[in-house]
Amino acid sequence: MKKIAFCLSLLLSALIGNAFADESAINQSLSKVGIKAEAIHPSPVSGFSTILTDHGTIYISDDGKYLLQGVLYDISGNVPKKVSNQALVKKLDAMKDQMIIYKAPKEKHVVTVFTDITCGYCHKLHENMQQYHDLGITVRYLAFPRHGMEQKPAKEMQSIWCSATPVKTLNAAFKGESISPIKNCKIDIAKHYQLGLQFGVQGTPAIVTQNGNVIGGYLSPKDLLAELDKLGG
Repeated sequence: MKKIAFCLSLLLSALIGNAFADESAINQSLSKVGIKAEAIHPSPVSGFSTILTDHGTIYISDDGKYLLQGVLYDISGNVPKKVSNQALVKKLDAMKDQMIIYKAPKEKHVVTVFTDITCGYCHKLHENMQQYHDLGITVRYLAFPRHGMEQKPAKEMQSIWCSATPVKTLNAAFKGESISPIKNCKIDIAKHYQLGLQFGVQGTPAIVTQNGNVIGGYLSPKDLLAELDKLGG
């Protein structure tokens, strides 16, 4: 029994050593092309690892020799499923306590919307909130100041998210009411903005489904429901 345990210990040590060697090789290869890994995860494609970077998800061979950039789909089922953003979905859900949430009473779908209070189609989406709710769609908001973090809308959205009543304050902002500045707050919408960039958001509204698909632009309540049903969530 001791001999078996000793052999298993040696095998485990070898496997752990190989895992560290692979990660080291990956980081070395990434540094050559100026990419810094935020996190390294197993990939659904054998022989490759999933790399989360500041600008999204890429894939690199476990020996660090080959790099792939693009959208990865699982086509084993009836409907292709985007798997490129799975690591980002976990990161997105971890930010739930920072979201301004409009929950549907009879929830069927949940979407996260990167929004900007100066965006016309963001206003239109918000104005139709009751219709989204009637169709069972819960809307969770994160801030995405489309003109950058140094502009006035970013500071206003920071104050909205820091408000004691963020739902009420966001409603007021979409109606064109002025926003009282709030300086001290634990929420940093710069993290919302960075996550949006990782998802590839370039404009607002950007709608992220529960399985990580990104729908760029406004969709009416009925069109959004149809898209969510087609994508499977």
